[in-house]
Amino acid sequence: MAELGLELPTVAAPVAAYVPAVVSGNHVFTSGQLPFVDGALPATGKVGASVTAEDAKGYARQCALNALAAAASVIGSLDRVTRVVKVVGFVSSDPAFTGQPGVINGASELLGEVFGEIGQHARSAVGVAVLPLDSPVEVELILEFA
Repeated sequence: MAELGLELPTVAAPVAAYVPAVVSGNHVFTSGQLPFVDGALPATGKVGASVTAEDAKGYARQCALNALAAAASVIGSLDRVTRVVKVVGFVSSDPAFTGQPGVINGASELLGEVFGEIGQHARSAVGVAVLPLDSPVEVELILEFA
C-alpha cells in the first residue's frame, strides 16, 4: 500500500450496535463502511442528483480503504489476505440513476491496485433509496486470509 501512496485510515467507530469486522474461520467479514475521512462524511445525498457519479466512485474507493482498515484491525495485517472474495456496494441513488456498477468500480479498482490478482472478486452493486447518515455509498468486504 505504501508503494501506492495509500495509508490505512483509523477504523471508523460504529454508528449503531455492531462491530467493524468479524472473523469466522479463515474469512473476515466487514460491516458496511461509509466513506468517512477523518471522522466525517465528505458528502451526503443521492448519486445522480446532488452527488456526481465520479465523486461517488471516489467515495466508494474511500469506503474500501475503510473496510480494509476494519479487516486489518481483526487479522493484524493485510499481508495475511489470500483472496478478496466478495464486494457488496450500495449506492444511494436518484430514481433515474442506473450507474451503480461504475460507482462501485471505485472500490473494486482499489482492491485490484492493492492486491493484484488476488483482488479479483465477486460483486454486487445495488441502488438503494437511502443509506445511514445520508451517505452516498457504502461498501462491505469478505476477505480470505491465512
